[in-house]
Amino acid sequence: MKILITGGSGLLGQYLNVELSKNNDILTLYNKNIGNCIDFKSVKADITKTHRLEKIFENFLPDIVIHAASISNPQDAGKLNPKIVYAVNVTATKQIAELCEKYKAKLIYTSTDLVYAGYRGSMLKEDAKLIPISIYAETKLMGEVKIQETFDNYLILRMALLYGFGLSHSKNHFSQMHEDLTNHKKVKLFYDQFRTPLSLIEAAKIISSLCKGDIKNEIINTGGRERLSRVQLGEILCDNAGFDKSLIEKISMNEFKDLPMVADVSMNTEKLQSYGIKLKSVDESIKEILSFEL
Repeated sequence: MKILITGGSGLLGQYLNVELSKNNDILTLYNKNIGNCIDFKSVKADITKTHRLEKIFENFLPDIVIHAASISNPQDAGKLNPKIVYAVNVTATKQIAELCEKYKAKLIYTSTDLVYAGYRGSMLKEDAKLIPISIYAETKLMGEVKIQETFDNYLILRMALLYGFGLSHSKNHFSQMHEDLTNHKKVKLFYDQFRTPLSLIEAAKIISSLCKGDIKNEIINTGGRERLSRVQLGEILCDNAGFDKSLIEKISMNEFKDLPMVADVSMNTEKLQSYGIKLKSVDESIKEILSFEL
C-alpha cells in the first residue's frame, strides 16, 4: 500500500516510519525537524498550506493517510495563540479529510484520550461523555468532528498516553524519567491521574495492523489494557531496569497549576481487541522498550 504520514518526525511518527516502511511504500512529512524522515522517502511540508498538500496528494496518490501531525503538548498549546492551534489541529485536519475524499484515500486520525470527561469513572468506552478541558484536547475533538462531517472513510484513534524512548530529537516524559533514574536523580510522578498507557512500539504496530483491515467509519480507543498512574508506570520501569524505587516522589497533579486537571481517562479497549489486536502488558512492553533501546 501507499501510505502518507503527517507528523513523520514526531514522537509517534518516527515509529510509524520504521514500522510501516517494512511492507509499504511510505511518504512521510515533516516540518521543522527532519528526525528519522531523512532515512525514508520524505517531504518538508507545512500542513496548513493547502495548495502544497494537494500537490503531495496528487503526486503520491496515497491509499491511506495517517494524520499524526498536530500541536500535541497540552501545556505548549495552552501558551500559544489559539488561532495557531486551531489552524493546525482543526483547519488542517478538515483540509486533509477533504483531500482524502477527493483522492479516495482512507484517513487514520490520531486523536487523544484527553477528549473524555476526566471525572466520570474509569475504563471509559468510546461512547463515554466528552469534556475536553484543554485547548489541545478541544481542538483534537473538533478535528474528529470535521472528519466525520466530511466523509466516512476514516478511523479515529483516541490515543492513550504513549511511553517509550523518543527517536532522534523527539523527547517525552518517559525518556526523561529513565534518564533521571539512570543518574540516580529523584523523579516526581503523579499518583492521582490514571490512563491506559501504550508503548510507542506497540502503537505503531497497532496502526500498521489497522491499515491492513477493511474497517472504516469507526472511533477506536487505542491504549493499553491496564489502568495505571504515572507512579505505577515508574515503578514497573524500576522493577525491569533495576532502578531504586525510593527515587520516585509521589505528587498530586494539583501541584501543577498550568496542567489540565484530568483525574481518570483510562479507556476500555475491548473494541480495539475485537479487531484481532493482542495487547501486551505494561511489564512486557517495558521489557521490549529496554531491549530495543539497548
